[in-house]
Amino acid sequence: MAKYIAQIIIAGSQIFGRAFAKAIQQEFQASQQAASRAGGGRAGAQSAAANLKSGMNLEEAKQILNVDKLDPQLIQERYQHLFSINEKSKGGSFYLQSKVYRAKERLDEELRLHTEKQQETSSRKT
Repeated sequence: MAKYIAQIIIAGSQIFGRAFAKAIQQEFQASQQAASRAGGGRAGAQSAAANLKSGMNLEEAKQILNVDKLDPQLIQERYQHLFSINEKSKGGSFYLQSKVYRAKERLDEELRLHTEKQQETSSRKT
């Protein structure tokens, strides 16, 4: 009887160990992919800071406002539409309204960073 209990414990710990190792490996790969997407150096640090500030990454913000590229006019149009249809007085959701606001805030920050980068590049050329 004790032999079977020991075998069950050993088998369970082996399964747990493999699952834990696989989870660690997946997390490591995900962090490497996120780092490569964010870019390196100052741009990556600024992007990470913007993610923390708004609470969402750039891709999530684009999905919420349903935009593919960073077009200020399109972003503003989508923001106004989604923000107005989610007003509480119209039976909307404050939570969704907050998500829309944070998405616009994140995209505005990305536009600002993009503009700064372009100005930096043009000032180096002259």
